[in-house]
Amino acid sequence: MDIFMQQLLNGLTLGSVYSLVALGLTLVYGILHVPNFAHGAFYMMGGFVAYYLMSAMGFGYWSAMVGAAIAVALLSMLAELLVFKPLSKAPPLHDMIAAIGIMLFLESLAQLLWGADFQRIPTPYQQMIDLFGITVSLQRLLIIAGAFVLLIALHLFLHHTLLGASIIAMAQSKEGAKLVGIDPVRVTYLVFAVAGVLAAVAAVLYAPINLVYPAMGQIVITKAFVIIVMGGMGSFAGAVIGGLIIGFAESFGGYYISPDYKDIIAFLVLVLVLSVRPEGLFSKGMR
Repeated sequence: MDIFMQQLLNGLTLGSVYSLVALGLTLVYGILHVPNFAHGAFYMMGGFVAYYLMSAMGFGYWSAMVGAAIAVALLSMLAELLVFKPLSKAPPLHDMIAAIGIMLFLESLAQLLWGADFQRIPTPYQQMIDLFGITVSLQRLLIIAGAFVLLIALHLFLHHTLLGASIIAMAQSKEGAKLVGIDPVRVTYLVFAVAGVLAAVAAVLYAPINLVYPAMGQIVITKAFVIIVMGGMGSFAGAVIGGLIIGFAESFGGYYISPDYKDIIAFLVLVLVLSVRPEGLFSKGMR
């Protein structure tokens, strides 16, 4: 039972991180309607900015998280301004290629600025506590609690504010949103900013456990794509539930089968889900 609870907690930790990243990807997909491969690089930059603020500038953990969130939000909006907006009239393939270009550029920039070595973000929550008979670090509990708070905050923002309603309207129909007076440029920048914040916070929460390095966003964005396809393209609920499913599958599969197959398990789950529901778990998501 102790082993089961440990893997359950590990899966919840992974699922929380995946859900935050997948939600940001889903938000941007709702506006661009193309996969944003650069989102993993924004996740990586969030980790490195926090590492720099703490190691070189003397910031604390929480202030570094806020600084990283602001920096990545600005970086995400800059990508929209300089890259995606000029391609708004181009075929969707151009956006995809541009996103890959941003990803490669940011990874090279991170390696130039901070090197290719693995770095660890220090955390004041290294203590181990006993929970339901298992030993767990406070950082893992912080990841789960932080993700839960962000998910609730995002839900309230989208469904109980005018700006949130504007985002949903834009994602459903750009032309319809324009007809009711919604400024598409303003909403698009807001979406990129929110997506950047989610990616940065996810990185800073997870980095004390998983380290920081230039390619750290590649595997995360791959899992995020698996999640949004499995959950239903554009579905917020699908991003959250899909993230938890992948997190639990990786945790239990890595322990009971083999850790060597941990990353493959996500794709096996995707195949199984799509074979039953080709449209994803939540087919009526935000389009």
